[in-house]
Amino acid sequence: MKITKFTHACLKIENEGYTLWVDPGNFSDDFVASKAEAVVITHLHDDHCHRPNIEKLLSLNPDTKIFSTLEVAEKLDGLEVTVVQHGDFHQAEGFQLEFFGDLHQEIHRSIPLVQNTGVMINHKLYYPGDSYTAPEYQPEVLAVPSSAPWLKIADVIDFLNVVKPQRAFPTHNALLSEIGHSLQNSRIQQVVESNGGEFTYLLPGNSLEL
Repeated sequence: MKITKFTHACLKIENEGYTLWVDPGNFSDDFVASKAEAVVITHLHDDHCHRPNIEKLLSLNPDTKIFSTLEVAEKLDGLEVTVVQHGDFHQAEGFQLEFFGDLHQEIHRSIPLVQNTGVMINHKLYYPGDSYTAPEYQPEVLAVPSSAPWLKIADVIDFLNVVKPQRAFPTHNALLSEIGHSLQNSRIQQVVESNGGEFTYLLPGNSLEL
């Protein structure tokens, strides 16, 4: 399985000739539509759910399956979306998908919470979306958010100490400067390695092979 990181929160996963996209949002200006058997959208915010990018994928692959929350299905009115909830299992060609959690992390008490789903892909790669929802078992690889209006590094450290991934790389990081990347990555790396895992910093366009 090959994981390719794009700017911010977008991931492309390839397995046995099949392709799955995760969160091709509007911050991912390096996104280029290509082959796609399925798309997972963790929640409705534009940096994760950008209708023009979804429509580009569908124009090339009309049978692409979209998995997401009810709020995303409503936002993508007119497109077929399989609505997922915590504990659901779904199959797409080349991929087994497990979904965890139900709410976005709080940004501020004055801002309403939206639905959010974390996803485990092929029992190997876990991405929590905009949340600290832990999966029910240790993932081989964790895509860990490293910057957001809702994110505090103390909470990320606690999250990593719960999940204890074998490997981890930072994502959701378009808002960081180079200094910010260095600072956040150093904290994440320290915790991952203290739990016996391996940290990799993927730049946009870089890939990780499992």
